Amino acid sequence: MRDTKRRTCWRLVLFSYIFLESSSHDLGGQTQFICTSVPKDMDICAATLQNRVPGENLKTTVMQLRETVLQQKETIMNQKETIRELTSKLARCESQSGIEPGDARPGGRRKDAGTKNTMGDVSRGPADTLSQLSQTLQSLKQRLENLEQFSRSNNSAQANSLKNLLQSKIDDLEKQVLSRVNSIDEGKPGLRNETEQRGRVESTLTSLHHRITDLEKGQRENRPLDKFQLTFPLRTNYMYAKVKKSLPEMYALTVCMWLKSNASPGVGTPFSYAVPGQANELVLIEWGNNPMEILINDKVAKLPFLINDGKWHHICVTWTTRDGVWEAYQDSVKRGTGENLAPYHPIKPQGLLILGQEQDTLGGGFDATQAFVGDLANFHIWDRKLSEGEIYNLATCSSKAQVGNVFAWMETSLDIYGGASKWTFEACRQMN
Repeated sequence: MRDTKRRTCWRLVLFSYIFLESSSHDLGGQTQFICTSVPKDMDICAATLQNRVPGENLKTTVMQLRETVLQQKETIMNQKETIRELTSKLARCESQSGIEPGDARPGGRRKDAGTKNTMGDVSRGPADTLSQLSQTLQSLKQRLENLEQFSRSNNSAQANSLKNLLQSKIDDLEKQVLSRVNSIDEGKPGLRNETEQRGRVESTLTSLHHRITDLEKGQRENRPLDKFQLTFPLRTNYMYAKVKKSLPEMYALTVCMWLKSNASPGVGTPFSYAVPGQANELVLIEWGNNPMEILINDKVAKLPFLINDGKWHHICVTWTTRDGVWEAYQDSVKRGTGENLAPYHPIKPQGLLILGQEQDTLGGGFDATQAFVGDLANFHIWDRKLSEGEIYNLATCSSKAQVGNVFAWMETSLDIYGGASKWTFEACRQMN
């Protein structure tokens, strides 16, 4: 009986050894043998039980480590699944980038009208694309007509040669637009390449703008520096003009300019002035289906302007910090007045004045959906409220018209970016 008991105890010892050896391999370690002396007359099982405490501690540690490893493994698997899911969604977004922003898709929702697009041109459908291209082609044709008149009066062979080349390229673009119309009418599968095709056409148009601008540079010595206009043919987030100097602190102001646009909905942002800590220090904007607004220190007043008819209009806005009183003039006629627009808040200095874009941050954060589309000229700023007579002289191009004492419209006062172009403009001659 005693031998049987000893054999059973030896089996337990052997089992414990095997367990400890496998545990050590799981832990990446090496097996250690511990020898313990046992008195001759002492029961070996009792001696083994006395020495089981270290083994039990080691077993507990191993089990805890295993539990930790399993938890970490489960976390890694969850993270991998999340990454795969996000990668799949990104792939779907990229493959569907040509779909209209408002289209309903299974598992999705319609894009809100206010959602920003800061990655380039605002997404638009075939009809909008054709409309934008038509406007751009018309703008190019008008500029070529100006160049033609200039070349006739100056008998420039080089100007005639470049004009003919550019006219040929415009004819090619018109053929592309016509082909696009036919493709839409016939419902051809080429619609899937809408984004790529529009990108190529607009790239060509931008190149044409640059070449025409280079050609127009030869006219600068023959015209006054204030007889020019800025043209923003496309609704993008990269066409703009930056005023080279900042504005001073002002307790009153008058802003006047000539505008021409037929953009819809909204002509965009003719100008924005941002200062550190306040992107909407002074902004004029017509965005979406909202009326035109002026913002001062992020406070808003709605202006009763109607200017998106494709004709030139002269607009002025006056404001004083006392009670925040403002007045709005269109074509020399007072169209509206109000008060409590940022009262007792002076316009801050050391900011950045941008034409054609709305700033979400100082000097950046442009949103294509808020960009100005059209023509802008004779932009002036005063640090006082102009009288109705002074505004009338500006709107009628009187010889008595004054220029801004804070900012005056001069070619040398602006830096032009992104393909926005400038060419000869005389307001009264354009109106006649």
